[in-house]
Amino acid sequence: MSKVKLLAMGGMGRVTQNMFLYEAEEEILIVDCGIGFPDHYMPGVDILIPDISYLLKQLETGKRIVGMILSHGHDDHIAALPYLLPHLPEFPIFASALTAGFAVQRMKDGKIERPIQVIEPGHRFAVGSKFLATSFRVTHSVPDTRHFLIETPAGSIYHGTDFRIDPTPVDGQVSDLDAIGHLKSQAVKLMLLDCLRVEIEQPAQSESTISPVMQDLMAQTRGKFVMTLMSSHIHRIQQTIDSAQKLGRRVAFVGRSVEQNVKVASELKKLHIPVGLEVNKKKTDQVPDNQLCMIVAGSQGQEGSSLVRAVFGDHPILRIKPQDTVAFSANAIPGNELNYYAAIDELARNNIRVLYPDIEPGLHHSGHASSLEQRDMIELVRPELVMPIGGADRHRRLFAEVVAKPLGYHAQQILLPQEGEILELSDAGVRVVGRIKLKPQTVDGKGIGDVGPAVLSDRLSMGQAGMIVLVIPKSSGQIQPRKVQVISRGFVFMKEAEEVISFIKQSVAETVDSNPKLKDDELKRKIEQQLGRKLYKIIQREPMILPVIIEV
Repeated sequence: MSKVKLLAMGGMGRVTQNMFLYEAEEEILIVDCGIGFPDHYMPGVDILIPDISYLLKQLETGKRIVGMILSHGHDDHIAALPYLLPHLPEFPIFASALTAGFAVQRMKDGKIERPIQVIEPGHRFAVGSKFLATSFRVTHSVPDTRHFLIETPAGSIYHGTDFRIDPTPVDGQVSDLDAIGHLKSQAVKLMLLDCLRVEIEQPAQSESTISPVMQDLMAQTRGKFVMTLMSSHIHRIQQTIDSAQKLGRRVAFVGRSVEQNVKVASELKKLHIPVGLEVNKKKTDQVPDNQLCMIVAGSQGQEGSSLVRAVFGDHPILRIKPQDTVAFSANAIPGNELNYYAAIDELARNNIRVLYPDIEPGLHHSGHASSLEQRDMIELVRPELVMPIGGADRHRRLFAEVVAKPLGYHAQQILLPQEGEILELSDAGVRVVGRIKLKPQTVDGKGIGDVGPAVLSDRLSMGQAGMIVLVIPKSSGQIQPRKVQVISRGFVFMKEAEEVISFIKQSVAETVDSNPKLKDDELKRKIEQQLGRKLYKIIQREPMILPVIIEV
């Protein structure tokens, strides 16, 4: 009996870190390789990447990766490539033209080189000897997005990541709904489908409706028009360029991610910039403000981004003035609301006209399918089983209730595996055959995976209650507890806390006196434990305590 295993290493139960494994006998097919974003309890962590320990163990048993398919060019689907590929053997990678362009750029950033085979819509191609894949064009907020039918020994699986059904996309490239509809006659075993926007019943307005809104707002602006958006949103960048041209404004691009993506998209003819319209960002001071449109990276208020630096007056080129307009053509990513609105608030505080979707809804439309569009896609294919992906647990549960069940699917036909569960599909149906512990790896600067729970706990302690360093002198083998030096950072202001400092010194002396036979390491642990308990009892705070014994 033929079998295939399926494991979501990200993108299920969480919105990001999309990475899926399909296993058939000794062959493994990977779909997507994306990053995630740190939770609030991960201070100092830049990004998260999928935990590939299970994959590495499978390779040790003799299995091999026969290929990787990339669905589209968003970072939560491609940006883990430079972090994970160095740990994996060579294998073919398949993607659409723009997705390949963005992926190659991400790999270059990490000094990685891997060729990518460009796949056109409708193309059917072999991946190893156990998998056949067919590419289908779908609309999304980044051009060249693809869904795939993956034919496996255990039946056909439709892998449907991020999408929406936009009847009038900016580039005129509508979803391949006719071709997708023909799959109904092929008895598709399982459909994986984007469920992120399941809470909304009606589809978002077409992306092409943003252009007239943008043009009106630009026309009302006396100074510069500053547009900030997701750097991969090529269609929105195109609409900004077109609006600027109609109103006689030249266009400048500011921010590494925007500049890189514009370059890639232009070279692939996915973005058209009329000759003479673009002005180098370093020469924008030579263009009158009322003839200038600047497209700037940093729509999420990210620390260090070009927009945020400009908002706080730290950007070497972009200066935002009271007569300018700053338009946010993006919603806040869930969990990032503080950064997003902090940038908006700072602009408002400085009397800058700032526009964002909460007050100007026409500035942004979602690139994800509503529950109605999700039902429409399932009806086109009518698979035996359905499995929501790309959403949090609340989205997956709601998908079962408002998308799958109204179409006649029973609970046994709606797959809602827990994180780390390995599914096995066969002629007999589907079952869970194992579960692994997935621990997303942290990336902090150039360090990968070296920021574990203990380090994060220390960072949280320091961030919430500060730090106390106890410098304890030792002379001729004897601890001198009455000469302890207390250094406080983020705990108390030394000059105003003599009483607390005296209490700390007294506590250390008592611990040393009552434990004369302890070795230095044991004594430090004892001081840390006892002082920590006493401080919490008195002031209900738990600073990080670091005793240091120094020979003098």
